[in-house]
Amino acid sequence: MLAMADHDLDHGPRTEKSATMRMCAVSREVRPIDQLIRFVVAPTGEVIADVKRKLPGRGLWLSASRRTVAEAVRRHQFSRGFKRDVRVAATLPDDTEALLVRSALEALAMAAKAGQVVSGFGKVEDALSQRERPSGLIHASDAAPDGVRKLDAILRQRGGKDEDSLKISVVTALRSAELDLALGRSNVIHAALLAGPASKTFLSRCQLLVRYRMADDDKTADAARNSS
Repeated sequence: MLAMADHDLDHGPRTEKSATMRMCAVSREVRPIDQLIRFVVAPTGEVIADVKRKLPGRGLWLSASRRTVAEAVRRHQFSRGFKRDVRVAATLPDDTEALLVRSALEALAMAAKAGQVVSGFGKVEDALSQRERPSGLIHASDAAPDGVRKLDAILRQRGGKDEDSLKISVVTALRSAELDLALGRSNVIHAALLAGPASKTFLSRCQLLVRYRMADDDKTADAARNSS
């Protein structure tokens, strides 16, 4: 059931916890919250994206789409939605994407601390060949095609024998330098995610990042689910 404070705003991040659907303030479409981004007004009066849905204050929800955020800025939707004068940076679409990337990297770092990440071509190759399959395969977006091809081939080979391998998410949304930062080592090109709650959080945040970057493509819904 849709729980709404009013047409645009919620009551805050810790209320109406049962709400799983929200209305996009631009398109007026009701969507699952996993396909939306919450925005709040900071104490400075500036609108910021609450990508973790934890910041205090009432929130306005937009579809996770760069174009939608840009349209909200252009149409002064934030001032109307919050019913007050607010400061909205022209760079909000870019700033929102940067926060989504940072959120994903933080989750990856937590997964690594929990022992749910292995990196390096050889270790990833071994992980893909194990009976207990990883939950995700990470390729840096700037990885060499040959390495990506070899690891993906292993995944496909196992797919014919193990239906669980078809459920493995392939993440290509982050650059090698970003993976280095998250994992605290240099030249990370490939990594495997082992099953666990921290890995699940990382994959969820990557899906939102991919959706934000690609949601204006009609095929994005499937792409975001199947290849983060």
